Amino acid sequence: MRTLIRDIAFLMTGNSLQEELTDAYVVIDENVISSVGTGPLPPNIEPDRTYSGAHRLMMPGFVNTHHHLFQTLFRNVPQVEHAKLFDWLTFLYEHWKYIDEEAAYVSAETGICEMLKTGVTTTTDHLYLYPHGNNALFDAEVRAAWDIGVRFHPTRGSMSLSKKNGGLPPDSVVQTDDEILTESERVIHQYHDRGRYAMTRVALAPCSPFSVTTRLMKDTAVLAEKEDVLLHTHLAETQDEEAFCLGTFGARPVDYMEQVGWLTPRTWFAHVVWASEEDIRKLADHECGMAHCPASNMRLGSGIAPVSAMKDTAMRIGIGVDGSASNDTNSFIGEVRLATLLQRVRFGAGALTAREALGMATMGGARVLRMDSDIGSIEAGKAADLIMWNLDTLEFAGGLHDPFTAPVMCDAKQVDFSMVNGQVLIEQGNFTSIDVPELIARQNSIASALMAR
Repeated sequence: MRTLIRDIAFLMTGNSLQEELTDAYVVIDENVISSVGTGPLPPNIEPDRTYSGAHRLMMPGFVNTHHHLFQTLFRNVPQVEHAKLFDWLTFLYEHWKYIDEEAAYVSAETGICEMLKTGVTTTTDHLYLYPHGNNALFDAEVRAAWDIGVRFHPTRGSMSLSKKNGGLPPDSVVQTDDEILTESERVIHQYHDRGRYAMTRVALAPCSPFSVTTRLMKDTAVLAEKEDVLLHTHLAETQDEEAFCLGTFGARPVDYMEQVGWLTPRTWFAHVVWASEEDIRKLADHECGMAHCPASNMRLGSGIAPVSAMKDTAMRIGIGVDGSASNDTNSFIGEVRLATLLQRVRFGAGALTAREALGMATMGGARVLRMDSDIGSIEAGKAADLIMWNLDTLEFAGGLHDPFTAPVMCDAKQVDFSMVNGQVLIEQGNFTSIDVPELIARQNSIASALMAR
């Protein structure tokens, strides 16, 4: 099938030249962009379907580099409204331990749909919770992503240290190191697609330094090398974590990662708030990636990640929504705006531009996931993952002096059009194949039942 999107008012390509086009068109053959241009259409295009880009801004679909989709069931919980990370986790574990496959599936659908509305076309997920050894939760999330049509890079998370062994979670949500490693191999072999334009890839993700054993960290790094998959974990998120690492391992978080073999180009870390100049140098020297999660860091009072100091290094930087229980939303464009503004709070008005933040949201995220040859920009040979904003809406009125940054600076709410791998998932602001009212009802019912346990 050939698709033509014509009369695009403004097109941010995100390519290596950072081209920003007007009066543009994009031609897509099946799931791959075949041509991008401006002005009159080339002859003999003969599309099977045509969409208008009039009064719209097109840009590459966003890449979400950190999330916990199951947490969409636990938004706005009053008991932890003012809690710091460790207290927040300790309370919620007691409700998370009742999550089943239906809850995992519905919460994933809900989170993915909200992200699609706010520009995401590729998302990760960090599922580290398997109550009573229910490994099928991972499979449920994959099914949800497939059913919706988003490009998905789930991470097989894990916890192996319960309260009795010096960790935070209850026994009911942790697994043994051996079970985790066995399941890690299973999901890689079952779901990881190594081909071009892959819709599903898997990474390995022990939850955090304070929730797994040192053996699991080391063995997971070895397994990731053997299977050639990526590594992911939380790191340097809070000062409490730093105190834990110093007291338990005699090393700060980044130094501990070095000890367990995790400073490698296949690794990306979530948060990295409490990073020294030496930490940043080490992460850059090893070409590690990071997922910047500004809303979560603000919500939990964790701090401000020094992204402005990282951006000109060899670090790969993306943006993450993080779990909805620590964010309370899944608005990715909201994260891009916060990333832009929050750096200025700490480092000054010129710390991070809107274009730089959009670059982190697109090609930056693609580089973090090592998918930049396939996604992250709008140019020939890339997968057809793209979004459009309708500029004839109230939030943009008077804000088109620079239309390319308007979604960030004018606080856009949702996209008008979304295409993933050549498939249209949102058209004129509405989902093409999802019964949203039914999904909302199921989500609310499950959430209420879990909080009542």
